[in-house]
Amino acid sequence: MQWTQQLWGKIRQVKQRYLDPSSLQLRLTVEIALLSMLGLGSVAIWTSWKMQQLLITTHTQSVKYIATRFPRDVELYSEMLPIETGLQKTINNVSVPGLVIWVKSLDGKKLLAQSVGVNSSFTATDELMSIAEMPLNPQVYKVDERYLILYQGAVTVKGKPLGKVYMAQDVTQDQRQLIAANQGLAAVCILAILLTMVAIAVRIRRSLQPLHEMSQMAGAISAEDLSKAKLQLSDAPSEVKELAQTFNMMLSRLSEAWEQQRQFVSNVSHELRTPLTIVLGYLQSLLRRSTNLNDYQKEALETAVSEAERTVRLLQDLLDLARADSGYVQYHLESVVLNDLLVEVAGMAEKFSDRVIRVEAKATISTIVDRDRLKQVLINLIDNAVKYSEANQPIELNLERVDQQAILQIRDYGVGIPLQDQSRIFERFYRVDEARARSTGGHGLGLAISKTLIEGMGGSITVRSKLGEGSTFAISLPM
Repeated sequence: MQWTQQLWGKIRQVKQRYLDPSSLQLRLTVEIALLSMLGLGSVAIWTSWKMQQLLITTHTQSVKYIATRFPRDVELYSEMLPIETGLQKTINNVSVPGLVIWVKSLDGKKLLAQSVGVNSSFTATDELMSIAEMPLNPQVYKVDERYLILYQGAVTVKGKPLGKVYMAQDVTQDQRQLIAANQGLAAVCILAILLTMVAIAVRIRRSLQPLHEMSQMAGAISAEDLSKAKLQLSDAPSEVKELAQTFNMMLSRLSEAWEQQRQFVSNVSHELRTPLTIVLGYLQSLLRRSTNLNDYQKEALETAVSEAERTVRLLQDLLDLARADSGYVQYHLESVVLNDLLVEVAGMAEKFSDRVIRVEAKATISTIVDRDRLKQVLINLIDNAVKYSEANQPIELNLERVDQQAILQIRDYGVGIPLQDQSRIFERFYRVDEARARSTGGHGLGLAISKTLIEGMGGSITVRSKLGEGSTFAISLPM
């Protein structure tokens, strides 16, 4: 029984972990979106860098060409004109739109010549000159609101160093176009990523729809309908169909194991109950009729009778559960006045337990139930209340009507049930305190049987409890 319950729990865990389509869809969407962002982002960054390098290379080559001409032109003009006049004449001759040229002495303190005229859209400011004095890198420099490519070189006349020439090529328009292109590229990448995410999410959702159907069907399967449970997927990928077939095979094996287990419990309980009942009868007869037993022999017989009674009760409980699992329990439903039944059960319980049992009913309530089965449940619950409370504490039975439901409450003021155990006390063979199993005489089956019988009559049973304050079992039956 426990093995089957553990296996069924494993199936639930597998279903929640691997067949939950919502978490799988979210995980796959996020992972593919991150990969898309990484891929498109890398392409965008590389493209932007490559375009920037192309811009720098193109304008740098143009400036270097002018710089190679500059010393020859200076030397040519210097043969006919003074040095400074020749420098200015050379600057005016090689200047092109957007290019600013200036020449300084070797010590850098004296400005020998610079660009003037219509070709110069800007002038060499102090900030620009100070930047040009530093070691230059192949990059675009931003000065004020302009983007510039800078160059510096030496000027020699007749083999003698004359000074240094500095050039600043204005690439503002090209750089701004490049920035705009990069921004457009980034916007396109972002839009592409968003569209990709949406398309991927839709595609994954459609692909995982069969898994969603499997999850719903697997969640609806219970131990009672294992033999009829079967996952059927018409439109699904072959891999998912294979998974469904494997799952169906597992359900079939589990159904066979469950049925074999129930049959085994039923057969063993039935076969052992008769001989044990005979043994119990002989032991009780021997204990009653023997007058020459010593104290040790009498105590041994009493222990044997007690253990035989416990074993017979256990076998009867197992037989009842096996019948309920197999659907062989017959319910003789009839109209029963619950007030009279409570009074009857309370009288019987007071007689055999020597405890005060109070009955309170706010109205006369009738419902359709199996009288004997409900009586069995009430006696079981009252017996538990007696076992787990002190002798001077009363047991209360309350009856009321709530929204077309008859509510029967069995309340005690005993030790109570820990909160972590309240959700499991209706499980078979589960006991809150194993150390009290021998003293209370139970096997952990009474509440499981009660729950099975109540649900078989269309009702439900719940518990409320607090340590040190007692427990309240509530039976809800349809009117």
